[in-house]
Amino acid sequence: MATAENTAGEIPVAPSSPGRLQQAVTNIRALSQQQKIAAAAALALAMALIVGALLWNHAPAQAVLFSNFDERDGGEIIAALQQQNVPYSVSGDGRAILVPLSTVHETRLRLAAAGLPRGGLVGFEIMDTQKLGISQFNEQVTYQRALEGELARTIQSIASVIGARVHLAMPKQTAFLRDDQKPTASVMVQMRPGRVLDASQVAGIVHLVASSVPKMNDSGVTIINQNGELLTGEEPLRRSGLDPTQLRYIEEVESGLNRRIENILTPMLGKGNFRAQVAADIDFNQVEQTAETYRPNPAPEQAIRSQQTTEQQNRDPGPQGVPGALSNQPPVPATAPITAPPVPPTGADGQALQTVSRSAVLNYELDRTIQHVKQALGQVKRISVAVVVNHRSVRLPTGEPQTLPVSDEEITRIANLVREAVGYNATRGDTINVTSSPFAEQPEAPVPVPIWKDPEMIEMGKEGGKYLAVVLVILFAYFAIVRPLLRTVAPPPVREEPAIASDGEEGDEDGVNVELSAAARAEDYDSRLARARQMARDDPKCVAELLKQWLGVTEEGGHK
Repeated sequence: MATAENTAGEIPVAPSSPGRLQQAVTNIRALSQQQKIAAAAALALAMALIVGALLWNHAPAQAVLFSNFDERDGGEIIAALQQQNVPYSVSGDGRAILVPLSTVHETRLRLAAAGLPRGGLVGFEIMDTQKLGISQFNEQVTYQRALEGELARTIQSIASVIGARVHLAMPKQTAFLRDDQKPTASVMVQMRPGRVLDASQVAGIVHLVASSVPKMNDSGVTIINQNGELLTGEEPLRRSGLDPTQLRYIEEVESGLNRRIENILTPMLGKGNFRAQVAADIDFNQVEQTAETYRPNPAPEQAIRSQQTTEQQNRDPGPQGVPGALSNQPPVPATAPITAPPVPPTGADGQALQTVSRSAVLNYELDRTIQHVKQALGQVKRISVAVVVNHRSVRLPTGEPQTLPVSDEEITRIANLVREAVGYNATRGDTINVTSSPFAEQPEAPVPVPIWKDPEMIEMGKEGGKYLAVVLVILFAYFAIVRPLLRTVAPPPVREEPAIASDGEEGDEDGVNVELSAAARAEDYDSRLARARQMARDDPKCVAELLKQWLGVTEEGGHK
């Protein structure tokens, strides 16, 4: 076995803490006055950097106190905040005043008690400061200003309106009816972003203004928005002879039929695999029709309404004899019946002649029907439906996708479903056309925003940058200022390194140098490992003793 000898020296022991503290005090006393001042300034600078970074990172959160205020109100609000010693800041665009979040509600209440903000409008409170001896004209102007301000404030209370201005044109009252003029009003409203006034809200504003001014009609109120668009008056479509409500009704009918088709085809074909369009022809003509109908001649069993029979008998004979001169002569003068009684005419058999006439009128009950029809407004005259179905995608046995057109049986089934969904009526001429065609490729999805352009990531980066800046400032203060001062005042103790073994020798942790033979140094690791295993098999007791010596275990089981 290789021999070993102990060549290690003693290791110096580090000085105790009291010794280092005494050495630091000695070093500080040894510094010159300029060095002491420089060290104090460096420490003060480091503390200032750390405290400033912490305060900057933990700045109090601010909230908006007021925004979109009038310039005059903004100056008064800032003056009030300065008097109340409330810290504030103004946004970059100058349209908002920020105060600490913990005091925002209290500050609003204080300013509201002082009447701020006034909104740039004056109301009837202007009448509280009337001066003695003011003229009637000034009183009228003041009243008009107050009324305009009150109307503007009321209009601003609408949720979608952010600002309003009202201008009243109130003519002078006159005793002559011919010269009497009605007052008018002009209203300008500023809408919130993305908000609009519907027809009912516009009508409400018109009625509000017209009802607030005596003798003002609704037609005398004009409303525009911040873009200069006229919100009152007749719609352009109505001026051109069209009714916008009818156009909206047609769109509603067509969209309703489209939804029916989509609801019935989506489960079968899938969303995005078909397109449907419906064109509806709506009849808006108002037709009123009255008809009186008579049936043919009544049947024999029909009830008799009235019957009249007339019979006439005439005994006056007409002209008689052979036509000629005698028969055409006028009759002889009549004689009195007493002297010459008339002789009635007689026939060939000697009987008197007479004329008999009979007539009969028979009225039956009439079967009459009177019908008054008023057709409903907005009847559907005709419906046209067009449906296009995308080709179906199938996979071949090889795994490649292939598109195939929809079969005729499938087209027929789709057409039948659509026919039932829209209420198909062949009598009025409805048409349905279903076809199959490959759809064009959909445009690619929009490119996602890079992570460094994502607003959320930018905000998180700013927040993390604050903490990183604080950490960097603290590290800079420590390594650049504090640590050099500490090393100057209290340098670390110098520790002597143990002796390094010479070439060809290996040292263990106890400082013992082991000298290996030339044959041992020539062997590789595998050969040494094989020899060690062979030695353990041949003489395990010797190996055990060697391990005990290495581990420092005595025969009694303790450690050296």
